Amino acid sequence: MRVNIHRNGVFSLMTTLSVSSLAQSLGEVPPDNIIFGHSEVMQAVRSRLGKVAAANVPVLITGESGTGKDIVARLIHGLSPWKTGPYVKVNCPAIPGTLLESELFGYERGAFTGAVGSKPGRVELAHRGTLFLDEISELDPSLQSKLLQLLQDGQFCRIGAQEDKKVEVRVVCATNRQLEAEIESGTFRQDLYYRINVVNIRMPALRERRGDIEDLCSYFLEYYNRKFNCRARPLSNEVLAVLQKYHWPGNIRELENLIKRYVILGHEEVITNDMVAREPDFFNQEISLDGPISLKKLTRQCVRELERKVILKVLQQHHWNRKQSARTLGISYRALLYKIRDAGLPSNRALRLRQAEKNNSGNNSNSTSGAAAD
Repeated sequence: MRVNIHRNGVFSLMTTLSVSSLAQSLGEVPPDNIIFGHSEVMQAVRSRLGKVAAANVPVLITGESGTGKDIVARLIHGLSPWKTGPYVKVNCPAIPGTLLESELFGYERGAFTGAVGSKPGRVELAHRGTLFLDEISELDPSLQSKLLQLLQDGQFCRIGAQEDKKVEVRVVCATNRQLEAEIESGTFRQDLYYRINVVNIRMPALRERRGDIEDLCSYFLEYYNRKFNCRARPLSNEVLAVLQKYHWPGNIRELENLIKRYVILGHEEVITNDMVAREPDFFNQEISLDGPISLKKLTRQCVRELERKVILKVLQQHHWNRKQSARTLGISYRALLYKIRDAGLPSNRALRLRQAEKNNSGNNSNSTSGAAAD
């Protein structure tokens, strides 16, 4: 990994982020062009990340689930002067509230029933490194006050101890919630919010960076082909068009799981069938009231998406027989062909080619097994 240090001491990411070097210290991390893509919103993330990495200040990473907040937290650590120190992650929702305090701050012998010895907490283990608190909004108010003390003076107290301990630790937090709303509801401390939000990095949803979907698909396809020893072919243009129009509520994590399933099962119908099952209800669409609303544009979009969904379901019902589908829909064969192209659905020719490829691969495997039996 190459890091450029400007005269003012600020780190910036170079155009090439080495996968192998980051993998040694942080586990497997995608390359630079996959993490940040080409969209303006992700280039803004990249710029801010490069500036904040060198400064020992708390960072709050916000964004929907599956947008890559964990990877950005690891990059902050890997690009910082404390990258040789430990990187300790705490998944706050995964640890029950009754155990989270002891996990975070540790305990002394006899502090509670079952404490037969002393144990350091995650905060202590992250000394001279980075402590990543994922889903910080899940912390109980009592733990929020102890975390506030840690951020204020670098001190904490083990459960059952009489004296405070002092640590040097970089705190990075992440959440998929609106902490301002949590403050208003009384579930999150306002003073803690200002402590952890010295620098904010917002991770955009995948639907805000649709131009990166094709590169993400290629990366996951190559990665899981190698991992599972498979030979799934690159996605067709028709399927890529379907992915471009999808709303991606699960963001990059959902896309990764979809490609993983395609690699294992080996046919694109896995993707198109899942897209139909997950498409949103366009008659219950969220409408932003922050600005003017184009009723004509909104109605046209809903009709278009609903029409595409109906056509795809009918085609699947008739096993992609377009003549039968046209009769069922009560439209001409030519009109159906136009609507299939307009909706970005797979053409009949693409389906035949894929079926032939599957048949050939099946025949090859049968002949190979037969030769082995001989």
